[in-house]
Amino acid sequence: MKTVSKSDKLASVCYDIRGPVLDKARQMEDEGHKIIKLNIGNIAAFGLEPPDEIVQDMIRNLPHAAGYTDSKGLFAPRKSVVHYCQEKRIAGVTVDDVYLGNGASELIAMSINALLNNGDEVLLPAPDYPLYTAVVALSGGTPVHYLCDEQSDWMPDIADIKSKITERTKAIVVINPNNPTGALYPDSVLLEIIEVARQHQLIIFADEIYDKTIYDGHGHTSIASLADDVLCVTFNGLSKNYRSCGYRAGWMVVSGEKRHARDYIEGLNMLASMRLCANTPGQLAIQTALGGYQSIKDLVAPGGRLARQRDQAYDLLTQIPGVSVVKPKAALYMFPRLDPKMYPITNDQQFAYDLLAEEKVLIVQGTGFNWLQPDHFRLVFLPNTDDLAEAVGRIARFLDHYRKRHSAHSL
Repeated sequence: MKTVSKSDKLASVCYDIRGPVLDKARQMEDEGHKIIKLNIGNIAAFGLEPPDEIVQDMIRNLPHAAGYTDSKGLFAPRKSVVHYCQEKRIAGVTVDDVYLGNGASELIAMSINALLNNGDEVLLPAPDYPLYTAVVALSGGTPVHYLCDEQSDWMPDIADIKSKITERTKAIVVINPNNPTGALYPDSVLLEIIEVARQHQLIIFADEIYDKTIYDGHGHTSIASLADDVLCVTFNGLSKNYRSCGYRAGWMVVSGEKRHARDYIEGLNMLASMRLCANTPGQLAIQTALGGYQSIKDLVAPGGRLARQRDQAYDLLTQIPGVSVVKPKAALYMFPRLDPKMYPITNDQQFAYDLLAEEKVLIVQGTGFNWLQPDHFRLVFLPNTDDLAEAVGRIARFLDHYRKRHSAHSL
């Protein structure tokens, strides 16, 4: 029989957060092994539940949620997003500028599909959240990665951004707060990015899904609030701040200078209509979430569960010889660096396989986030303190063995 092959468009696409190493972990689980999973921010799996008020409102409304909604979403949750934009000081947003989606991920794909022609370029951070690189490639575009500087708390390298702009560049992606590094960008950096976008007429795609998951009393600024003469598309949702990953409730806001983008917005409307609508129960959670008690503040405050786990993971990792970490100011992740002199890793996916096989701990290798060198990995600090201590202890033991094996080979 004729072989059925995947599309050539998938040749340059990868999503290693749920990739081959996870497949191996599932096989090991089927064989009876217990795996500590530090690979994905699936918050509910670690006992962090959504606020009960959201759950109860969805239950009450479920009998009336069987029909399609407007392709952009129900009016009331979209209006609540407008009010949220006002709180974030994003000017001029109306209900028509808000699109609800099956998580922010669907809207990210929609917004990039609507924009790119074959060969168009999008500037993406390195490291990035790999969905962006994958979607740009699937849309026929070319992902171009700009460096974030670990020595400067993972801030975007503005000079590197400028050096990578060509006549094919259409947009720049800004992930703030950042996944995978946990960086939080100050206004000064955001203003520099805006100026680059202004000069080169680029769309800014702003991923702000962790904008409430912020530690040490820091604040978050929406980049769209700093300029009304640049077209911004901002993504957010309930998955992280409201521990509601499975509800798939996200939103996208188009703001700034829209007069020259009418054709693009028509494309967004077309794609929104083609998928009919976002899931209605998830939409019904948005208004309650945004208007209710913000319990995320308790989790990220000093002594709160997420703050404690961040501090613990940072302390334990930095005690391991040859491991350095920029302490995250936000989000749920760390992106530790392994000193190449102590850990001469050439294939970091194999490194992740070996860690899984020897210690039953699942992480994601740094190249899975389009980081060029095989010297980083990402882990989530969502497990409770006992499990987190066990997991990092296993990583430390594996790295100790790795160092000893390397020293023996180099003698």
